[in-house]
Formats: sequence, structure tokens, C-alpha cells
Amino acid sequence: MDEQLSRKILAAVDEGFEEQIAFTEELIRFPSLRGEEKPAQDFVHKALVERGYDVRTFRIDEDKIRDHPGFSPVAVDYADAVNVVATHQPRAEKGKSLILNGHMDVVPEGPHDMWEVSPPYEPKRVGDWLYGRGGGDMKAGIAANIFALDALRRIGLQPAARVHVQSVVEEECTGNGALACLVEGYTADAAIIPEPEDEMLVRANCGVLWFEVHVAGHPVHVREAGTGANAIEASFRVIESLKRLTADWNGQKANYPYFAELDHPINFNVGKIEGGDWASTVAAWCKVSCRIAIYPGDDPKERAAEIEAHLAHELADDPFLGNRPPQVTWNGFFARGYVLEEGGDAEAALAEAHRRATASELQSFVTPGYLDARVFVIYAGMPCLVYGPITENIHGFDERVSLSSIKRVTGSIALFIADWCGIEPIEAGDG
Repeated sequence: MDEQLSRKILAAVDEGFEEQIAFTEELIRFPSLRGEEKPAQDFVHKALVERGYDVRTFRIDEDKIRDHPGFSPVAVDYADAVNVVATHQPRAEKGKSLILNGHMDVVPEGPHDMWEVSPPYEPKRVGDWLYGRGGGDMKAGIAANIFALDALRRIGLQPAARVHVQSVVEEECTGNGALACLVEGYTADAAIIPEPEDEMLVRANCGVLWFEVHVAGHPVHVREAGTGANAIEASFRVIESLKRLTADWNGQKANYPYFAELDHPINFNVGKIEGGDWASTVAAWCKVSCRIAIYPGDDPKERAAEIEAHLAHELADDPFLGNRPPQVTWNGFFARGYVLEEGGDAEAALAEAHRRATASELQSFVTPGYLDARVFVIYAGMPCLVYGPITENIHGFDERVSLSSIKRVTGSIALFIADWCGIEPIEAGDG
């Protein structure tokens, strides 16, 4: 791409940037928690239709994806779990096709009185930061995908290849949204996901398992507590056992490329505990909701079986749990990790686009978090470039995303589209 065109594209991004941030703020105002994403998805659907794209909104059909090796088990209703996919078709297919993917679902915001700058769904700009739940993870990325294409249109150009813009759900809990798009037939020569990755490219990431441990107790009146067994207290011993398993798995990191240098690639988290029925009754039950990472190349089924076997072995001699072992159920992420092989054409194109947009070299890194890129890389054989803006406090209080970084990332994506897909002039009747 010549320097003059590059400058024109970046100027077009700048020209539309205020509109882009206003669009991002509108997305933040939707509390698109799991199962509640549809109003935000309807908003995106309308915005894409107004741009002339062929837009399809469809519900995740569990029956279609249940037998896919990338499926994660669920126990929730998918009636309102909808994906939005907009398709651009060129007049002549000259370049390489592309998927621009992002997820609409956000994680729970916690107590609102612990947000100090602004309530979670009331976006607020302070200096270079835009605050709000989901702003960084990843509604700014969804907007960047759409407005990168808008920047090309602003100077009378469009991709000379097929492009799918995807807004999916279930990224924060199963990955089934992106998987459903793949099963519906949406593939391309490459994909970009502008997750909040501090303007770096993700080289590899961990897989994730979600599970619940159900502990049964023996309830008695608190005056006779010594004759019963408290399920909540027993769950502490389960958690400590899982921490020991986590330490064992971290000790295996030298066997996995890209992970040997990380201090702690396998993270275990107790995200939620529920239990008991009455303050004066020894707790009869406890449910512990857990998350643990696995390495790329690990089979989720094998690691899941290892967790169950570990608990059975370690707790066999427990005075109470040995006779009433905890039960494990799998209720969310059952996802492999992935590695993006180095040196591909898509990565080279992004590196050049990043250089032009930021005047810096593209860096890559390894993340122990989950990413939908595994769907594209593992199950479609596609290079997937996870690359997005600088953020702070994602999944925490006062989540925020850098405005100047959003602009740089949008510029990089626009330049990448022009290079990867090629460009053609927009003519009357083009969508």
C-alpha cells in the first residue's frame, strides 16, 4: 500500500472517531449480561443494516453444535442467545476474505456502589479514558471493526473480498457463540478479534474448564454441631486440594512452547460459593463454582478426568468426604487453548498495518485467559489475529479503555483490511 493511501485511511478513521466513540458509549449503556444481550444485538443489527450490509441475526441452536468437538456444556436457556453477522460482498472477489469478530456479552458488574468514577452502564470520558462495563472487553473492539470499514467507505472504497462482521455472545462463559457462527458456515482466509490486548498480538492462550463441585454435609442443630458435618467447611478442603492440583499443573509448563517463561500460566479461581439454609443449622450442602486453565494441546476431557481423579484420591482419607465424596459437574467452558504459528501472511499484514498506524513494531505475547480465537485456529484452520486496545480493570470495578489506543487500533484494522482484502471503488448500488 502506498503512503498516500495509508494517510488517507488513517485520516478517515480520525474523521469518524467522535461518531465511533458515541457508538461505543451507546453499546456500553446496554447491560448485555449473559442471557440479556439481545437488545444490544438488535442495536448492532440495525446499525449494520443501515450501512447496507446483508445482515443475519440467528439464535444459537444447541442441537447443531452439541456434537462438535469445540462445544462447551451449558445448562441455560439459549432462547435469546443471538449472534449477528453482517456480510459484505465485493463486485469482484480479488483479495482474501476476512472475519471481523467481537463478543457482546459482558461479565457481572458487582456492587454498583464500588464503582467510583461512574455507574457501570453510564459511560464516562475522563481524559484519555472511556469508563464503563464492557467498554474494553470488548465493545470498543466491536465498534472498531465496524468503523474501520466505515473509514474506507468515507473515502469511497470498500474491500475487494468477502468480509463478515460478527457480534457474538457466550464468549465469557462457553465460546459457543463463535462456534455457532462456524457451524453455520462462516469461514474466511483470516480473522481479527480486537480483544483488549494492549495493542499486542496474542501468540498463544490457555484453554479453560468451568465446573461446579457439589459437597453434601450432614445437617444437625447447631447445639449438636459436633455430631454433624458442615458442607461449607468441607468445601474449604476441596478448594485446597484443587490448589495443590494447580501447582502440579504449573510445574508442567516447561513441556509447553511459549508457556515455560510464564510465572503462573495455570490459574485456578473460585468464583462463587453457595451453601447452607439456616444460620443455626449445620450446612447440609455447598456448591463451589470454579475455573481452571489448561495448556494448548491438552484435551479438555483428559484434564477434566484428571481433576475428578485427583479429588477422589486426595479426599479418600478425609474423615467425612472420604465416605461422601464431592460431585463434579461441567457447566461452561470446556475449551482447548491454541497457538498462532509464527510467520504467516496475515500476521505480516497486521505488523505492517500496526507499524503505519502506531509508528511502532508489533509485539506478541502469551495470555492465560480464554479467547474465541481457538474456534478459528483449531476448528477452521484459519489464522486469527487477537489484537486490541489498551485497557485497565476488565472484569473489575471502573473498567476503562484508552481512547487514543482505540483510534490506533481502528487505524490498524482499516489498513489491514485494505491490504488483506484489497480495495475497490464504491459504485452506485454497492452495499
